[in-house]
Amino acid sequence: MAASARTTSSFPYLVAASSPAAHRHGTSHRIRASVGEAAMDVVSEAELREKGFMGMRKTKLVCTVGPACLEALPALARGGMGVARVNLCHGGREWHRAAMRAVRRLNEEEGFCVTLMVDTEGSQLLVADHGGATSVKAEDGSEWIFTNRRADEAHQFTMHVNFDKFSEGISVGDELVIDGGMATFEVTEKIGNDLRCKCTDPGLLLPRAKLSFWRNGKLVQRNFGLPTLSTKDWADIEFGIAEGVDCIALSFVNDANDIKQLKAYLSRRSLEHIKVFAKIESLESLKNLKDIIEASDGVMVARGDLGVQMPLEQIPAIQESIVKLCRHLKKPVIVASQLLESMVEFPTPTRAEVADVSEAVRQYADAVMLSAESAIGAYPQKALSVLRAASERMESWSREENMQKFLPQHQLAIALPDRISEQICNCAVEMANNLAVDAIFVYTKHGHMASLLSRNRPKPPIFAFTDNANSRKSMNLYWGVIPLHIPLSNSMEDNFNKTISLMKSKGSAKPGDTVLVVSDSDLNRPCAATSVFQSIQVRLVE
Repeated sequence: MAASARTTSSFPYLVAASSPAAHRHGTSHRIRASVGEAAMDVVSEAELREKGFMGMRKTKLVCTVGPACLEALPALARGGMGVARVNLCHGGREWHRAAMRAVRRLNEEEGFCVTLMVDTEGSQLLVADHGGATSVKAEDGSEWIFTNRRADEAHQFTMHVNFDKFSEGISVGDELVIDGGMATFEVTEKIGNDLRCKCTDPGLLLPRAKLSFWRNGKLVQRNFGLPTLSTKDWADIEFGIAEGVDCIALSFVNDANDIKQLKAYLSRRSLEHIKVFAKIESLESLKNLKDIIEASDGVMVARGDLGVQMPLEQIPAIQESIVKLCRHLKKPVIVASQLLESMVEFPTPTRAEVADVSEAVRQYADAVMLSAESAIGAYPQKALSVLRAASERMESWSREENMQKFLPQHQLAIALPDRISEQICNCAVEMANNLAVDAIFVYTKHGHMASLLSRNRPKPPIFAFTDNANSRKSMNLYWGVIPLHIPLSNSMEDNFNKTISLMKSKGSAKPGDTVLVVSDSDLNRPCAATSVFQSIQVRLVE
């Protein structure tokens, strides 16, 4: 790989490239191109104007859309929601359609860039319902029947379980735990397929509560052989495709084949732009973690369901290891479940919850997610405001305390062009940090080099320019990446001039700013050759 460095009296200019063509522009140039058509989402634009390059938030915010926030979606988008998640476990088809179309209207009519994610239900075993719309209190010593028999109306002290064989292999004396510890029962009698249980640890029973059984302090593991993607899931996926989803979060993934099956199906439909996220929420998924992450486009750490299957004290270390592995493997990771759970009912979170959010940000998770807080909570906008403020403060503190660490990366690529891309992005981030540049610009067709840059968690923000609208949506989940949709010409110099003029016109860039420019394609070359050209340049805005 060739490399050169030259400096003029007023224009520092550094180049590292895998093609001699990168040296054609080794002289200073004035910024003079017209702005042209380009799209920066309105939230990023306002944030950039108010706080400047280094003040931009890096951690992405995900909100689950539910009855509590459907009307407030524009306010949530203005508040920083970058991804809207529609959970297909709850609600009917018409409600889901209305929610998805509301998100699409935000982007089409109001200038937002909100990625639309749907979450499959999966073959969820051992989900119970008391038949009511809200929570029910299980009192100490009260006796309950857990049954798979359906009834037309709710019966007191009865929980209906969604799986016929739920009591198979369960013995008298076993513990039945609700939602990872919301309430606990002891199995006192088996009556056919039903279980009579006595409450030993009182608490709330929520609709669609998750059940787990424990014996001598260990989870009773059972494999009923159900597929990860149920018949309903396939119908929901078709529905999501028809409604223009950008991401599918696959529930209860057991191994990489679950991901590969869905990605192969999307590929046959020429829908590769729809990204598949694996939800890590079972012991089986942890056993096959690396293979699952490698097969997926991203990961969601579903801590609530993980906590149902393992001791709670293990969750923090597991979260950190998943986040770190995802970063090594260049896959975006969302930390989810119960981040601000108390805000479902109260306008202020606990201090421990804020510390939990801050820890996920400190670990450099790509995104943090609201679940019930935004879907059914009383204060969805306040919850998002807290999530954003906590994220920004932890990022600011990290910068102030100089705690940004360059994590040594494992080599992922095998082919020489891809290895060059990795090395260039590793070097680019190190240069950006050492030279204290104001921003990183990357020109990319499919977001590959943007993801490599994000993987290294640079100090300056990454502005990713693409002419592919689907790539823009997928990059919306990368840490520190602000994706922009812009027509790209056959001249990289014209593209740079256009984007700098755009930033200057919006008051986002000013003379004296330094920008590190990375390209993953030479647009003068035929498509087949684009993967063998990459470059780094450091440019001074004049």
